[in-house]
Amino acid sequence: MDDFLLEMPKAELHLHLEGSVEPETLHELDPSTPVEAFRELYRYSDFDAFLKAFAEVGKRLRTPDDSALVTRRLLERLAAQNVRYAEIILAAGVVLWKGQDFGPIFDAVRGAAQGSSVEVRWILDAVRQFGVEHAMAVARLAAERVDQGVVAFGIGGSEERGPAEWFTEVFAFAKAAGLRLTAHAGETAGPESVWAALKLGAERIGHGIAAVRDAALVRHLRDCGIPLEICITSNLVTGVVKRLKDHPVRRLFDAGVPIILNTDDPAMFGCTLLGEYRLAAKEFGFSEEELRGVAENGFRYAFG
Repeated sequence: MDDFLLEMPKAELHLHLEGSVEPETLHELDPSTPVEAFRELYRYSDFDAFLKAFAEVGKRLRTPDDSALVTRRLLERLAAQNVRYAEIILAAGVVLWKGQDFGPIFDAVRGAAQGSSVEVRWILDAVRQFGVEHAMAVARLAAERVDQGVVAFGIGGSEERGPAEWFTEVFAFAKAAGLRLTAHAGETAGPESVWAALKLGAERIGHGIAAVRDAALVRHLRDCGIPLEICITSNLVTGVVKRLKDHPVRRLFDAGVPIILNTDDPAMFGCTLLGEYRLAAKEFGFSEEELRGVAENGFRYAFG
């Protein structure tokens, strides 16, 4: 199985650049802080603690060169796993929150991706709890770069503190600008959050595991071919799912919902895409044929 999984071409569609930064890389960027302090930063008691840690990592990416370095390191790790295509989520909302100029940062990461064996596209992500004006600012940044590899606009952060209903006009603007649409939903909130994201026009759902609690929603996702970006280890580490055996990935798959396996924040959750496929095989009984189909979904539902 390991040889099969490594040799199988893979795509990753739910991958945050900031969440891919290894503690050792943070130490390289800030040698005055012991690497163990960064490892401690990557230990979370709950989802809110994870969000705070994510923001802390973002603060430590101070220059465009910092962002270029972490991009190169990420793509090296993806290439080693035979990942052929990646849609990397940039926390443009965090960049704006820090008061930085997004343009040079984007130019740096885009330049760092050139020459990689991994084909890269970009998704710009707004922090939903920061509100509508903030999200519109991120959508404008994305719209300005549709001819530079930015393929989509999305919202992340706290579902409870930033309900999808706020962002109707923002998503309409992004769609009119030629961007594809995605949203984190049904991760920490219930099925109603997924319905709300779909109403906005989201074409893919980040996580979406709460959908399993609503039979009508499961049928809708299946019948309309709307994929869920499943991140098994992420859900465990943040406490969204308490026990591995309780994760609904198998139930969603068996119900006919299109799924894609992803890492979300691989460094912050201590996982790899190869490891997520291994989990699906070992813990949830996915066969080689089934995993090949899941891998193909990564290319089928790509925005690029």
